[in-house]
Amino acid sequence: MKLTGFIAFTLLSISILSYGISDVAFATSDPNPALPVSTDIEIVSNGASVTISGSIADYEPSSGKGLTFVVMSPNGSFAQIGQLTPNQISSDGSFTKSFVAGGPYWKTNGDYTIEFHYGADTSKVTINYVGGEQVLTTQPEPPVVTQPEPPVVTEPSIPEPTEPEPVICGAGTEPDANGICIVSQPQCPDGYTMKDGLCVEDGGCLIATAAYGTELAPQVQLLREIRDNTLFSTTSGTSFMSGFNTVYYSFAPTIADWERESPMFKEVVKTMITPMLSTLSIMSLADEGSEVEVLGLGISVIALNLGMYIAAPALIGFKVNQIIKSRK
Repeated sequence: MKLTGFIAFTLLSISILSYGISDVAFATSDPNPALPVSTDIEIVSNGASVTISGSIADYEPSSGKGLTFVVMSPNGSFAQIGQLTPNQISSDGSFTKSFVAGGPYWKTNGDYTIEFHYGADTSKVTINYVGGEQVLTTQPEPPVVTQPEPPVVTEPSIPEPTEPEPVICGAGTEPDANGICIVSQPQCPDGYTMKDGLCVEDGGCLIATAAYGTELAPQVQLLREIRDNTLFSTTSGTSFMSGFNTVYYSFAPTIADWERESPMFKEVVKTMITPMLSTLSIMSLADEGSEVEVLGLGISVIALNLGMYIAAPALIGFKVNQIIKSRK
């Protein structure tokens, strides 16, 4: 009886230990066979880099479809959105995307869900954002300088000059032209630029980028300058962009895919957005950080676009309808 009880206790202990070990994980993943994705980290702080890897089953590079990702905050709003174009995806369907956690839309600590969409296939992973102040540099360690040994002088020979030992700087520092250790400039990952001490994603204008063929087009650069330098410099502009992104990114990836698949549709879109870009240039007149100017010019731009794209076509259609009825 004692032997049977001991064996049962041993088996129960092994079962409990096996269950605990199986739950250990260092990264989250979605094993969806059509679109498996995984992250390299579970918990991130402000300014930390997150790398997501995955692959697309039955990937066809000739389809022209892009892979869209959306980062959702704990309160259900958009925190970050982007797209991997076909030239950023390997021929076998594998891909890797790195981005920086933090920015104007990462306001709440908690679980952030990263959703990937490719056609009808969807996968998602979760990371825990703990916020905090972004650490851009580290305190330099005191430099270690080795003094050269004095040369041995024998009369009447002249001592040869000795080369000074190189300056060895600590982590996060580098020597300048005078050999003094200074703090190194922080580096952002590919696809990001440093702005006001934060790594800001370069992408975002999906429709305009697809229409003009490159992110370096002057029209795309104009949109980014207005967004980053004018709208994000004010509270009202940041609130507007938050609501605008919720609507825009619900259809922008699909329109961008259509543009890459059809050159004719691409030209139609380019023709339609050109007048809008002309009116948006008015926003560059606003002083950075001026709530009154950004709000006033923003309302003017919205009114101009409503007049061009809605009121004017409606008026023309009404006049044409009247002419047709008068001839009957």
